[in-house]
This record gives sequence, C-alpha cells and structure tokens, in this order.
Amino acid sequence: MYQDDKWNPVQGEELTGFLEQINPIDGKYRVAAESTEVHWRMLPFYESIALIRVRDPNWVNKKLNIYYLTDQGNLFRLNGTSPPIHEVNAKAPVKVNEENVLEYLRFFCYFVRGEEGPFYIAESMEDPNMPTEMDDTTRSVIEGTIRPSSFEGMNDQAHFLCDAVVFYSNALFIANFAVQPTGMIEMMDDEPIAADLPVKVESPIS
Repeated sequence: MYQDDKWNPVQGEELTGFLEQINPIDGKYRVAAESTEVHWRMLPFYESIALIRVRDPNWVNKKLNIYYLTDQGNLFRLNGTSPPIHEVNAKAPVKVNEENVLEYLRFFCYFVRGEEGPFYIAESMEDPNMPTEMDDTTRSVIEGTIRPSSFEGMNDQAHFLCDAVVFYSNALFIANFAVQPTGMIEMMDDEPIAADLPVKVESPIS
C-alpha cells in the first residue's frame, strides 16, 4: 500500500520533534532519530490531512509500518479500526468523488482490518505488498483472479459503486462496495473465488 514515490522524508528538527511526540508508539515500539524513518504524503480525498508512515529496522517485525493521519499537528493513529478514519472524515471533511473513490476504497480497506489482517484490494502482481514466494499453481490462480478495481457509477442514493477483488486472509473475493460521500463504506456483496491459498498479504500496521 502506498509504495509509490509520493512520499516526502521528515528530517532534522521536525523528525526529532515528531518522534518525541509519539515515543514509544502504543507503549511498545521505541523510535529514535538515528534509526527511525518517517515519511509523509498527501491523500487525494483530503485537502489538508497528510498520511505519515513510521518504520524502524530495529523493530522485531521488519515488515511493520506504523501510520498516522495528521491534521495540523493533531495525530490520529491508524490502528486497524475505523473510528480514527471516521473522526478525520468528519473533521476534514473527506471529499470523495468519481476521480478519487477507488483510492479512498484502497485506503479504507487497507487500514480497517479484520482479525486476519487487511481487506486488501488486489489489483496487480507488481504490487509490493502482494505475496511473492509461492508455487506456480498458486501464482497462476492469483494472477488469473486479480484485476484493477473499477468505479461502476452512482446509485439513486448518490453512493459511489465500486467493484474490486479483495485478498483477505488466505482467500480472494469479488466484492461490490457502496461508498458514501461521507466516507462510510458498505460491502454489498462478496463472492469467494479462491480459498485456502497457502499465502496471504502480510503488511502489519500494529
């Protein structure tokens, strides 16, 4: 998720000040200016809210990335539950439209998690968060199933309708979503297309 080049590094005094504010994260992850990397980027569905990513090679789980939304210095820890996102959506407010709805869907499904991890919108094998080590059969099943998510128009309640392939736990589903302008998302329908896969998306955020 968000492995692109739109990230900006936080450095110097800004980095030190930010780390002092969050250390230790969740009372258990230590951060230090010498080792911790902090980056930020804007998101297309917020005007003035940035996404912050924190990672440190000294953490036991090397895949762990920790994320915050920041609103003029107020931090909202993205911990896998929906309340921080809904709080920011109401405050910002969120502005979902036809151009950014798929980006918002990817964001929401990545950061609001079930017991088995993210409801990952799986669109391409090139995505760095997709599992890489797998046998040929598994690869061909996943490759033959995933596809870019699509915006399918509006319903009569002015909700944005989207279709996507979701990788959750060790299964793939085709899912239909209704995204409200307020940022609420409802999964209208989901149909399992591949289950009991020997791999899953491992992208921890807490």
